[in-house]
Parts: sequence; structure tokens; C-alpha cells
Amino acid sequence: MAVTIKDVAKAANVSVASVSRVLNGSSSVTDETRKVVLETMRRLRYIPHSGARSLSTNRTETIGVLLPDLYGEFFSELIRGIDLAARKRGLHLLVSSSHGDAEEAAAAIRAMSGRVDGMIVMSPHADASFLAENLPGVLPIVLLNSHARGHNCCELTVDNYGGAAAMVQHLVELGHRNIAMIAGPENNFESAERLRGYRETLLRLLPDTDPDSLMILRGDFTEDAGYRVGHQLRALRRMPDAVFAANDMMAIGCMFALGESGIVVPRDIAVVGFDDIPTARFIAPPLTTVRVRMTEMGSRALENLAFQIEHPENIKHSVQVLTTELVVRRSCGAPGRTGTFAV
Repeated sequence: MAVTIKDVAKAANVSVASVSRVLNGSSSVTDETRKVVLETMRRLRYIPHSGARSLSTNRTETIGVLLPDLYGEFFSELIRGIDLAARKRGLHLLVSSSHGDAEEAAAAIRAMSGRVDGMIVMSPHADASFLAENLPGVLPIVLLNSHARGHNCCELTVDNYGGAAAMVQHLVELGHRNIAMIAGPENNFESAERLRGYRETLLRLLPDTDPDSLMILRGDFTEDAGYRVGHQLRALRRMPDAVFAANDMMAIGCMFALGESGIVVPRDIAVVGFDDIPTARFIAPPLTTVRVRMTEMGSRALENLAFQIEHPENIKHSVQVLTTELVVRRSCGAPGRTGTFAV
């Protein structure tokens, strides 16, 4: 039979209330009692009943995480950051994916409600009305790369516009004038901000450029999308000088397709990305990109959420922006200038 809290109390020669206080982290227990109880629990291999603890503490010690996808290095690094911070606090994760679909995102959020103490949500659909419709109003939430003004939540976002602007400026400084962009999905906040940074910076630095002549090709943040665009570029009568992909996965797919056609990067065309996923530095040639500290973003999201859970009276709308860095490697053709530069 499973060991109960009463068995622990009896073996430790303390009251059930004392064991309960140790489990709940109460400061009213002496260090000696805490030590005896913890040692007894280890010796008896006692596993606290999560349902019973939730009733007594009104906490599940579980955090919900909703992402648009679980595939790829960006999301694995993001989850790793969330998990590292959660483990330090003794919290568990309940992770789900919406695959970019609004109904799936709503269903996942409703399914997690009541089972988690708070949520970290990255979804293009997570605006204030969406959250109000699908979330209990009192549930703490941190939004990643989304805007929900009018809802009391913490928004943690990357400086997507600034990172894209820095990359375009870098390409122009290298002498590139015909710069194409592989943009992300149209209904995606990150994609829209990176496209805005590309467009506005290019027109500002090259004022003679016709806005209608900008080469903007749509992708979906996958290697396959970049691969398709790479073959589209190869079929053009005149290829652009450079290609700025809205994320590294599309940049890598594009480079692979160009290589299949005998086009050498960066000799024939420069290719750059955004995110700085771990693979970016190991492909040939190494990818110039905009660094997003994905693991740090995940950890900060968890810490912000934990603060809201512990201080519900302080929950209010806030926006935090994470800075990016320009990481120059060989794929852009920068002669003798590689390294990491502040944006």
C-alpha cells in the first residue's frame, strides 16, 4: 500500500499537521523538525498526493505552456529555459501546441484552466478579447511575442523590429542593394514586426527604392518554406544580392536549395536569418543572423509568471522587451568582420 502522511507522522514522531506544514513550506516549523520529516519521507519513499496538496494550498504547482508549435530548435530552446526556471522552483509543466489554429489554442487554454496555477502563452490569436473569452479572469498569464492591451497580463516580447532593422542596415553597408525577404506567416506578430523592420529600414536607407519593387516572398517559418523559396529565386532571370529570411530555419532551407542549384553562398548571393538557433553556427557557411536569447526568454517568462502567482495583488498589464544582437558570420559575405554586435 502507498505510504500516507499519517505513516510519515508516526515514523517521525510528529503530528500530521507538522508534516503538512513541512510539505507546504511553512516557516512555523523548526529546522530540526523539518530535517526529521524530510529524512523520514525519503526513507519511506513518501510521495505527496498532488490533489490533496492542491486542496490545502489552492495551488497545483503546475504551469501551463501553450506554443504555436513544438517542432524546431527555437521552441526546444524556449521550453528548455522555462523548464530550467520551473525546476528551480519545484514546479511542473503542462505543455500543449496549437499548430497556429485559433480553435486549437482556445481548446488547449480551456483544458488547462483549473489544472494550472498560471500560463505562458505564445499564440498569434492571444489578444485581449481572445483571453477574456477563454481564460478565467484571475489566472496569471505571461504572453510571449503577442499584444493583449486591456488584459492584466505580462507581455514579454523580442525587439523584432530593431533586430530586422539592424540586419538590413548591415546588408546595405556591405553594398547590397537588391535585398529580398522571406517573410513569415501573415497573421503572426513576430513576422509582421520583422517585415516592418525590413521594409521601413530599406526604404529609409535607399530612398530611391520603389516600395512596390521590394521582393517579399511568404513562408511559414519552416525549412521547407525556405527550400521552396530558394528554388523560386534560382528560377529568376536576375537573383537578388541578398536574402533576409525571417527566421533561421527558412534561411537554412533556402541555402540548401541554392546549393543544390550550384549557387555558392555568399559568393553568388548573401543569405541571413533571425533567431540564432544552435545549428546556425554549424552549417556551411555559418549563418549570419539576429540573436534572440531563447532560453533566457523562457526563464524570464517563468520567473515573471511565478511572481504574479505569488503576488496576485500586483498583477497588472506590463510590457517587457528583450534586446537582440547582430551575429555576423560568413553567409553574408562580410570580409574579415565576424562577431556579435549590439543592436
